Amino acid sequence: MTRLQGSDLLALGFMTFALFLGAGNIIFPPSAGLAAGENLLPAALGFLLTGVGLPLLTVVALARVGGGMDLLTAPLGKVAGAVLAVAVYLAIGPLFATPRTAVVSFEMGIAPFTGNEGAPLLIYTLVYFAAVLFLSLNPGRLVDRIGKFITPVLLAALLVLGGAALFAPAGEIGVVADSYREAPLVQGFLQGYLTMDTLGALVFGIVIASAIRDRGVSDAGLVTRYSVIAGVIAAIGLSLVYLALFYLGATSQGIAGDAQNGVQVLTTYVQHTFGTTGSLLLAVVITLACLTTAVGLLTACGEFFSKLLPVSYRTVVIVFGLFSLVVANQGLTQLISFSIPVLVGLYPLAIVLVALSLANRLWVSQSLVFVPVMAVTLIFGVADGVAATPWADKVPAWFGQLPLAGQSLGWLLPVAVTLVLVVVLDRILGMRQSATTA
Repeated sequence: MTRLQGSDLLALGFMTFALFLGAGNIIFPPSAGLAAGENLLPAALGFLLTGVGLPLLTVVALARVGGGMDLLTAPLGKVAGAVLAVAVYLAIGPLFATPRTAVVSFEMGIAPFTGNEGAPLLIYTLVYFAAVLFLSLNPGRLVDRIGKFITPVLLAALLVLGGAALFAPAGEIGVVADSYREAPLVQGFLQGYLTMDTLGALVFGIVIASAIRDRGVSDAGLVTRYSVIAGVIAAIGLSLVYLALFYLGATSQGIAGDAQNGVQVLTTYVQHTFGTTGSLLLAVVITLACLTTAVGLLTACGEFFSKLLPVSYRTVVIVFGLFSLVVANQGLTQLISFSIPVLVGLYPLAIVLVALSLANRLWVSQSLVFVPVMAVTLIFGVADGVAATPWADKVPAWFGQLPLAGQSLGWLLPVAVTLVLVVVLDRILGMRQSATTA
């Protein structure tokens, strides 16, 4: 029975960390820290819950069922499970997350030297997606190419940036913005949505499991254990990066107080602290971080859709890569504005699915619990998603009266009530079935 050595496990953990560390992981913590100011700690804690805690739990849930989202959604039935999986894969793949990796890496790493015009973006995205396709078309070597070569370079650059943020801050921790004054933990929690890491974990599970099996590990128990270890290593790395970037943002109000997003916060800080050399460092960090995430996303989409549809893995990867290239050239602002309502609608489904899966041994009938709870989550999640669009007035007024509805968490209470009711019903029917059998 093949087992992984310590160095292989570390490389697997590094690969997992690199898969998660993408565009959103770097641009959203500094902007959240800038706004949180003196409420830095509760805001960062909320961010870590959705940016680290939920992805780790998702990796664990997927590892328990074998690594595939299709197994995680099995209690919903084939059709409902497939529809949810397709929605997640498309959102995390060619529609939003994959193109965003290219645009963010361009705007932060390349645009300061070339300008933010259409021609440089097109040239960059052509080169960028050529590299992504090259790495994605041979997924069996992801651990070697990313875990052992690319990630160490990325980590070294992040150590320099994180060390500078901690030991050479641009100033004192700033004042609290209005949005973070009353409920900083909830606001940080919602900002963690934007990293897309929980949705990413749903699609990366199969990449991690496949990488382990490609190393010769066939025992299901070992695949599960190694997946969890890789998730823990990635979670520790992500937590350290997020905390450093939060602190960087919170101490940069003096030089970046008018910044509109994390890109501006980071570029201003790096230019202030390191000058042109720092801009080159930032270009390396951003490009490598985004590149590895794009490879993971494209690989996961290739694995999933080649099994769902009568097309080859290679065809899916090439088509999705080219489609992502086209979407990327629409610009970052448009991508973020379109993605927020979709994420607000999808994230509750992902959170509830993972929670129910982790507790699946408590249910007598998984379908009886999963189907109604996920249906209610869908209804209220979609309502919250629509409320985050210009068509918010189409949502019935009573949705807005729910607890935490103003923070896009109006789904929590209805889902909790539904869960309690169906669990009681599950136990009653389970006891009746046991009595009949006896």
